[in-house]
Amino acid sequence: MLAQERRLYSHAEYFALEEQAQVKSEYRCGEIIAMAGTSLNHNRIAKNVSFAIDQAVAGKSCESFIGDVRLWIERRDFYTYPDVMVVCGPPQFAAGRTDTVTNPVVLIEVLSESTAAYDRGDKFQAYWTLPSLAEYVLIDQYRLRVDYFQRISEKEWRLLVLTKKDEALAFESIEVSVLLEQIYRNVVWEAGR
Repeated sequence: MLAQERRLYSHAEYFALEEQAQVKSEYRCGEIIAMAGTSLNHNRIAKNVSFAIDQAVAGKSCESFIGDVRLWIERRDFYTYPDVMVVCGPPQFAAGRTDTVTNPVVLIEVLSESTAAYDRGDKFQAYWTLPSLAEYVLIDQYRLRVDYFQRISEKEWRLLVLTKKDEALAFESIEVSVLLEQIYRNVVWEAGR
């Protein structure tokens, strides 16, 4: 049996496909990978944390974006859609684009069973090449757990694990604290998890 040749796409081809697509896709070094849909809890968590951040930074130069704003990571030739992205100051865009940001300060991913290993591994390794990124957060949608990573240096990150509703996720770069109770508001826990 012959191995199927892997198709690689240019950036222009990727953007043309994205404009017509029913679902969003990531672009990784020429490969296009369809992104999975989200659950209600996933959506609730992303909305809750984004809303709390936006309320807290009102009047400042920071703004959060949920899921539909694309991120470009030049060092990894990688386009993706973080669940929540916070930009402070004017957004910087990929060359020739006004829909693709390059300067997030905070990135947040809500973990699903199909993406948890990727979000913790290869995606985080791509994210940490962004010079602007100060904090990366992984929020578990199946249990009360938030992993907060804070950049200490170019290659060093500090991890803080939060597991109680009355604990606060403190974003130092944007001077915002959000209680886990707020993050998990309206989340419906599945029995047996």
